[in-house]
Amino acid sequence: MAAEKQIQVLLIEDEEFDVRRVQNTIKPFLDRIHIKKIVSNGRAALAMLTEKKEKFDVIIMDFQIAGGLMGENLIHEIKKIDSALQIIVITKMTVNVADYDFANSLMRAGAFWYCTKYPGDIEEYIYQPTDFILSIINAYNKKLLERERNKTNKKLLRSVEETLAQKKIIGESSAVENLRLQIHKCASSDVSVLISGSSGTGKELVAHNIHLLSKRRLENFVPINCGSIPSELVESELFGYEKGSFTGANSAKAGLFEAAHHGTIFLDEVGELPLSTQVKLLRVIQDGQIEKIGRTESMKVDVRIIAATNQNLEKEVEEKRFREDLYYRLNVVPIIVPPLRERAEDIPLLVDYFLSEFSADMGTNKPEVTDDAMSILKHAPWKGNVRELKNVIQRLLFINDPIVTREGVRFALGILDGAKNTMTSTMLDFSSLEEVFPLRQMEQLVRQKYVEFIRSHSNSDAEAAKKLGIAPSNFHRMCKELGIK
Repeated sequence: MAAEKQIQVLLIEDEEFDVRRVQNTIKPFLDRIHIKKIVSNGRAALAMLTEKKEKFDVIIMDFQIAGGLMGENLIHEIKKIDSALQIIVITKMTVNVADYDFANSLMRAGAFWYCTKYPGDIEEYIYQPTDFILSIINAYNKKLLERERNKTNKKLLRSVEETLAQKKIIGESSAVENLRLQIHKCASSDVSVLISGSSGTGKELVAHNIHLLSKRRLENFVPINCGSIPSELVESELFGYEKGSFTGANSAKAGLFEAAHHGTIFLDEVGELPLSTQVKLLRVIQDGQIEKIGRTESMKVDVRIIAATNQNLEKEVEEKRFREDLYYRLNVVPIIVPPLRERAEDIPLLVDYFLSEFSADMGTNKPEVTDDAMSILKHAPWKGNVRELKNVIQRLLFINDPIVTREGVRFALGILDGAKNTMTSTMLDFSSLEEVFPLRQMEQLVRQKYVEFIRSHSNSDAEAAKKLGIAPSNFHRMCKELGIK
């Protein structure tokens, strides 16, 4: 015990008789417990803690203390200074150690433990000396754990703030200000949210912001594109399965709802879910339970659900492709993300943001944008919304001109004067290529740019996959391989 750190105690007691009894009780353990300071009233204790809170590990305080500040109020004030400090209350308010109402009031206030001053060897010792000493040691250990937890939480909160900065919603238009207001309102509760908007408007960004501003921000945010998973695998991905539940299930698998326990799950393109899966999703929302494949009993989960769609779900309900009861469960709070054409005044801010971001990634200087070039960007139709604008900015930086001109923007947008916009006349013209790339690298670059172009001109990933002539699951896998988010 001598090798362990000595526990530093602040004693708040105004009766010399009780000070002596506390000292006598601790005396056999002076190598482990040291009363560093003794103060006789609550306000003096707060002043000392404010100045030297790091000097103390445990507070021992009389419940009824001089100075007007005492009891639960004093406990609250100490916890405001340092929530990790542990408080042991000694009191003559009750002689009954089983007075649960009194004990609960102390615990709710923030006390770690309490004991009554009576009865038993009152002339020499505090009541229950063994429990009293153990409580000091336990309080110290809890203080250490609280300090470590607080440090971890501070690191996590800094990480959340950094992530929020990276995922901030750019814009100063009234539409964006209203969107931010809706996000903050949604973040203050756990209600289900349905985010609607065209492809490329930033629905996942909105979902991320809701999660990062909510009380669940230190837990997992689990996004899933419902349209990218083959229908026969959706349930196993969402809810998981037990070992041996079907051929090939050589081990148990946790579903995405389990991974999101205590956090948030984001169901993108929720309208693509099969009807059979919609039934199970409805039960998760109603009862907070999932049914794993191969498991006889349901499993409780605590998950906040945010869904998104670029479809008209009301029409899908009318045509019996989406369950009406599920629609109303998901659509408790609707958020509509405006298309880029409805907030053209935000385009210069977005252009500047993307130019700064991508220039830093590429290690190049951020180019200037001429007024004529910005005018074209502001008046472009932007069918692919912010995603298309982002791709166009990347294309402009790939051209690597120090100034973004009107002609450069028209080229990046695919607008050519007096010529047809075809791959043979533009993208496959290598006459001005200054550096020769390996064939595999060039193939990947062309595939990436073409997939981004098709995606930015499609209403959904499912539509983009159809245009490219591949299955949605293969499209999702290809985007992942090409680094396209």
